[in-house]
Amino acid sequence: MIGQDAYQLNLTPETGLGPVFNQRSCGSCHNRPVGGPGAQFVTRFGRLTKGGFDPLDHLGGSLLQAQAVSEDCEEFIPPEANISTLRVTPGVLAYGLVEAIPDEAILAVRDAQDASIQGEARMVVPLESLDGEELVGRFGWKAQIATITSFSADAALNEMGLTNALLPDEIAPQGDPALIDLCDDVPDPEDPPDGSSTSFVQRVTDFQRFLAPPPQTPRSGMTGEVIFNQVGCNQCHTPSFITRDDPMLEDALRNVQIRPYSDFLLHGMGLAGDGIVDGPASGQQLRTPPLWGLRYRDPIWHDGRFGAGTFEERVTYAIYEHGLFASQGIDSAQAFAALGSADKALLIQFLDSLGRIEFDADGDEEIDWADVFGSDDGVGIAECHGQPCTPDDACAIHDVNQDGLVDDLDLPDFLAAFDGEVLDCDGDGTPDVIEIIRNPLIDADQNGVPDDCKTCPGDIDGSGAVDVNDLLAMLAVWESCPDPCDADLDGSGTVDVDDLLMLLMLWGDCA
Repeated sequence: MIGQDAYQLNLTPETGLGPVFNQRSCGSCHNRPVGGPGAQFVTRFGRLTKGGFDPLDHLGGSLLQAQAVSEDCEEFIPPEANISTLRVTPGVLAYGLVEAIPDEAILAVRDAQDASIQGEARMVVPLESLDGEELVGRFGWKAQIATITSFSADAALNEMGLTNALLPDEIAPQGDPALIDLCDDVPDPEDPPDGSSTSFVQRVTDFQRFLAPPPQTPRSGMTGEVIFNQVGCNQCHTPSFITRDDPMLEDALRNVQIRPYSDFLLHGMGLAGDGIVDGPASGQQLRTPPLWGLRYRDPIWHDGRFGAGTFEERVTYAIYEHGLFASQGIDSAQAFAALGSADKALLIQFLDSLGRIEFDADGDEEIDWADVFGSDDGVGIAECHGQPCTPDDACAIHDVNQDGLVDDLDLPDFLAAFDGEVLDCDGDGTPDVIEIIRNPLIDADQNGVPDDCKTCPGDIDGSGAVDVNDLLAMLAVWESCPDPCDADLDGSGTVDVDDLLMLLMLWGDCA
């Protein structure tokens, strides 16, 4: 895809990078997955006095560009600044669907909120606007951007230094315009960097516009979501919206129900805020971050203060952080604290569904044999097949159609999601993995091949002969080999010299 290639393109000074920048490509920050959130940080700074907040624009604020194409242009936090904070990459995926939420729907959510937690809609004029019409901001930690095009143009300039049709002027390093010519001699605007007729901004906008939303498994019915609503989390983390029924929108974006779990409004977070004023957004206000995709977001919070550890630990800390002084989330944080341990676990189990891939029992974001047979990290579909389940049960991850039963109706979707090689060793038209799910006993050694199939021990690559390619395959997984492991010929659980000796004994064409 051309747009994805542009998104992952590493700029150089010759193609418009700098003179100051934070990263060389969009995908360097938005990488979990490509286009989504990330673990990269940027720094914001300013000066707070009795007279208010000064972003120190004349000294390069409020965004610090941490890298430069030349030492002569390197930026630093000026001594005049008395406040600074980190910001973590906040990408949400499904940008086009978020952009397609009607302004009036967001405003209706605001108007229905209790005064104690009512958010503020930040109205902004998109960079590409021809008539100056204001739209509800919905992207960025301060809801400072309303459209994907503005988002792309702003990030191109401020994060990579790529001037473009919407923002044609270079960023002055440390706020000093004299340094621009010293460190940058590429004519502006620098977009497109490859000299093509289509701009970089348009390409990455197109790519982001059609990104799918993160998965949610199971999609509904979890007791934890009921508790989530009872403690009031849903008042700001609004579960769902329906996009505009606009004939100008593509079918993929038009009149679609989405579940972002955000109201896209600014809320006062008190001492949990970032201290940085951005236009009408105060230093205590932050846009409600969407929760879809929360499962794979590490770290979390605007400054990434909750990272590493388990998902349960990160989320629990974040919930309690809503209870800091002057935060609009105090009541919900206190309601969560008052829950019993079982209800807390159910709520966190629900949050863990936001970003979980269907059938991904062990949570490694791949659908493989561990998700068939199960592991210490999750129950496999073979064990669940034929079993009834509720959305709260471990087997619910395999009940894709949510009919309360993991059965053959779910298997076509599993086969489509399966990342392993699909084989049919007996040629009966039914893939081996499906036969094994239906009856795990036919694969007693759990090597992914039905036991009654004729096999050739040592033929690791399935070529019909035990040869040098099989030797190389064995060496590639020496000592450690994921289960099922064809290279573990003696079934010891380790690929070692005994397996090598067996391979040499089996050398030659299969009988």
